[in-house]
Amino acid sequence: MKRWLRKHSSILATAGVLVALFTTASLSLEGFCSRYVIADLVSENAFLGIAALGMTLVILSGGIDLSVGSVIGFTTIFTAALITDYGMPPILVWVIALTIGTGYGALMGGVIHAFKLPAFLITLGGLFFARGMAFVVKRESIQIEHPFYDTLGDLTLPIGGGAELSFGALIFLSMFVVTLTIANLTRFGRNLYALGGSEESALLIGLPVARTRIGVYALSGFCSALGGLAMTLYMDSGNPTNANGLELDVIAVVVIGGTLLTGGAGSLTGTVLGVLIYSTIYQITYFSNLPSSLVTISIGGLLLAFIAVQKVLPKG
Repeated sequence: MKRWLRKHSSILATAGVLVALFTTASLSLEGFCSRYVIADLVSENAFLGIAALGMTLVILSGGIDLSVGSVIGFTTIFTAALITDYGMPPILVWVIALTIGTGYGALMGGVIHAFKLPAFLITLGGLFFARGMAFVVKRESIQIEHPFYDTLGDLTLPIGGGAELSFGALIFLSMFVVTLTIANLTRFGRNLYALGGSEESALLIGLPVARTRIGVYALSGFCSALGGLAMTLYMDSGNPTNANGLELDVIAVVVIGGTLLTGGAGSLTGTVLGVLIYSTIYQITYFSNLPSSLVTISIGGLLLAFIAVQKVLPKG
């Protein structure tokens, strides 16, 4: 029992913070403890959650991906432009967008591995390139009005009491199951944990380091593009400025979820809890009519606290 508690201490700390936040808000704010709020916790930030799942895999492998926000922004305006301005079928556009996101991630992973360059620098370049390309596509916002989006907007999962999970939330939860399976039940998942723990050791025992590194960045690119598509569903539009700076929020929820920035330790379940903490703080400021700047301050405080906790807790 003691060993289990030590192994899962980070995720237990994250779960404790979530329970404390939600309980306190429910006791002090009328109407907070409702199925509508619970549905919103998942639905409102589904795009952030999807990107965070990909980021978790990258950080577990010992890397970082600063391009996620820009890839989301590019995907929204690219998708909106092809559907609205060029009249292309949305399903085909989605396939193209996901292919571009995956290929973009794989390209960055390949450059990082081939030239032994810091992931921070390569993905920082990726951030600027993707954001610039978003403005090349269109400088203004584009509204998406298409029956396909109307249909997906009606595809919800009722959770009782009139509350329902949006289609974007369902994508988020589905991707959680997929990435959880990849991380825990596949050889690729074991390889990325080993790579994050020690690249030298991974090479010595003959693990496919290059394939794992390129694959994990490709997965992150796919998740970022999918997050962009979820954002187009949420906003019914595309904009080159969308998700500006979101990569920092994504990294924050991953760290708050208990994943070590040094790699090799962490979990996707913790990341989902981190996203729920992030969403809960947003809901508290909304219910309390407090300035949204408090969200940033709270996330910053939590991030520093969890980094400090990670220094004293054993690796899970």
